[in-house]
Amino acid sequence: MGRVTERRRVLRIRGGAADHRADTLVAEEPLEIRLNGRPLAVTMRTPGDDFALATGFLVSEGVLAAADEVANVVYCAGATADGANTYNVVDVTLARGAQVPDISLERNVYTSSSCGVCGKASLDAVRTTSRLPIAGDALPRLTPGLLAGLPERLREGQAVFDRTGGLHAAGLFSADGELLDLREDVGRHNAVDKLVGRALREGRLPLADRILMVSGRASFELAQKAVMAGIPVLAAVSAPSSLAVDLARESGLTLVGFLRGDSMNVYAGEERVALAPHGAH
Repeated sequence: MGRVTERRRVLRIRGGAADHRADTLVAEEPLEIRLNGRPLAVTMRTPGDDFALATGFLVSEGVLAAADEVANVVYCAGATADGANTYNVVDVTLARGAQVPDISLERNVYTSSSCGVCGKASLDAVRTTSRLPIAGDALPRLTPGLLAGLPERLREGQAVFDRTGGLHAAGLFSADGELLDLREDVGRHNAVDKLVGRALREGRLPLADRILMVSGRASFELAQKAVMAGIPVLAAVSAPSSLAVDLARESGLTLVGFLRGDSMNVYAGEERVALAPHGAH
């Protein structure tokens, strides 16, 4: 099975001095996700939590919403011509009676931020497939101070990033700012899928009283994954895209960007942010 990190020999130059040494890199390998034995998608990911990644991906596609809809998740033996198991192919078998949406068993084009599909079609695709609506009052109003503390807690939990410097992170926080779960991956969307998949398999969806914090920017795809998991708040250390903001406003998601220090921009759902009265200190 693949490792999270690998070692490679590099030429290191520091201040004019050069030497060869081993460097620790984050591992990146393809994962093929199959649904009921048929290929559905391929994603480049950091090996680990692959079953959670596959089921979390299926939540974001509107295929899954509860643990009892999954009959089995396995690595596919015989994934290569010689019959070896590469641990890079995962097959999710749905429980008897579980509905398979009309996704033509191929990647839903509306979920890619680079697909070129118009914004309205992308928003419609999420609205028509979402099975876990965002609850309006499941989460108490959040203070800017609580939100400001999330990036540091997320960063403190990034053990593999400390060794490689090459990973994105996604964390689930409670309403009082406690870090409950954190996943790292070369793809920020994979890190979110791993969180959501773990929650699905533990019967915790929808995540109506949780905050999702991501390193980097907030793309449409990440906003979609939050909405599909019933998460009411998505916070990011960098900028959101325009389509992510549109989706957040339409779906009731609170979207916070540029969360750095005590500064932040609230792009949607500001009713969940508790501001001090004007003039108060």
